[in-house]
Amino acid sequence: MKIVLVTGGARSGKSTFGEKYIAELASRIAYIATAIPFDDEMKSRIKHHRGSRPQEWTTVEKYFEIDRVIPSIAFEHDGIILDCVTLMVSNMMLEAPDVDWENPDPAKVNEIQDAAIAHAKAIVEALKASKMSGVLITNEIGMGIVPENPMARAFRDIAGRVNQTIASMSDEVWLLVSGIPVKIK
Repeated sequence: MKIVLVTGGARSGKSTFGEKYIAELASRIAYIATAIPFDDEMKSRIKHHRGSRPQEWTTVEKYFEIDRVIPSIAFEHDGIILDCVTLMVSNMMLEAPDVDWENPDPAKVNEIQDAAIAHAKAIVEALKASKMSGVLITNEIGMGIVPENPMARAFRDIAGRVNQTIASMSDEVWLLVSGIPVKIK
């Protein structure tokens, strides 16, 4: 059993690497997809991802309360890939009630951040308790300029702290750069 975080920039090869890695760790794999098909572009991305993974993998589309699904998956699977953590965070932000993202209340942003971190911890703890291997895919979004708008800054900060939390709890962390995996933990 191993918990692995795979991070990198957009189109760095994270998902491809993560899918190959989980296939080395497990034979009966569940794929937890966190994307919500809210527009044509996202629908196209989801279709591409579905087509790229093995048909025998079980797909679970969920972005919240993932920790509660993991025990039921464990009966029929020995590995999970979660793609992706940053979409999970953005969905949590977008569904947060009463947040004016043009001028967000710092207390509300902290609440969302605390909830996202708690959710990330619960996912890793559920994986460890299940004795399944897990590969969690996330985006490294903090290497660019400071975003101009408040929502983007909040997203960058929350996602960065969630990534730190998962990395600290993982057995391995891989960074993908131009399709090249670099083990950083």
